[in-house]
Amino acid sequence: MFSRRHPFLFSFLMFMTISAATLLLLSLIIAFGMRGSDLAGLDMRDGEKVGVVEIVGVIANSRETIEQLKRFREDDDIRAIVVRVDSPGGVVGPSQEIYREIVRTKATKKVVASMGAVAASGGYYVVAGADGIVANPGTITGSIGVIMEYTNFQELFHKIGLSPVVIKSGKFKDAGSPVRDMTPEEERLLKEFVGRLHGQFVAAIAEGRRLELKAVQALADGRIYTGEDAKDIGLVDRIGNLEDAIQWAGRLAGIEGDIVTVYPPEKRMSLLRLLSESALKDLLGRVTRPEMSAAYIYTPSRQ
Repeated sequence: MFSRRHPFLFSFLMFMTISAATLLLLSLIIAFGMRGSDLAGLDMRDGEKVGVVEIVGVIANSRETIEQLKRFREDDDIRAIVVRVDSPGGVVGPSQEIYREIVRTKATKKVVASMGAVAASGGYYVVAGADGIVANPGTITGSIGVIMEYTNFQELFHKIGLSPVVIKSGKFKDAGSPVRDMTPEEERLLKEFVGRLHGQFVAAIAEGRRLELKAVQALADGRIYTGEDAKDIGLVDRIGNLEDAIQWAGRLAGIEGDIVTVYPPEKRMSLLRLLSESALKDLLGRVTRPEMSAAYIYTPSRQ
């Protein structure tokens, strides 16, 4: 028999087979767990409900937040929504999309924002259109500004003997290249681009907060504010924590009794996807590629 002739190989194959079966079983368990995850957001306690949507970390994608806002907006059991922000900012487009979704949501339900440790730049932008904003006294907020930056490696390339070759379809296609000096025309073009984005940012805050455009322009020089300072200048409505924001949202929605907070169900992924994404993140973490990007232009400015 094969097992007798090759005991070590047989043992190894059996080990691999059992391991693969175990991984498959765990993957199926986790995958099927996603079907039941819709029940995770339900709360059977007595009282009327306020939904809490969390925005944590760099804002690089808006899809999940928009889905959660839409879910709570369409749920008749949810009377109001609190958007909890702990973010230093992020990508322009997703920040604008979340802002727009909050404005759309507050047309049918009250939306109150709660600021945690930091809600700056894009982290402030997304909630500027809420019915009210609550911040802690020491919350880092503001940083209303736009930044685009990159590192120039031209001298380093010269020292190690590298000569970049660029073939482009238009003269501005490699504007901001890290391997050559920026031309005056390119610098002017990029400054105008940043200026237009900054104007969009300022206009959205003025509209969402019902402030004069000139008043917001005076505040939008990139500086950061404490929660107390932000309240004094009209960027924040109240000083308080998450629970204060939940209570305020509930009262605005007409809830008189106990308020039950509801969080969106957590999305679970298969074990194989979890392992593959973990490996990919580890690989990307070992690779650095300098390039200019508008991906993080809504971030706190250096003071």
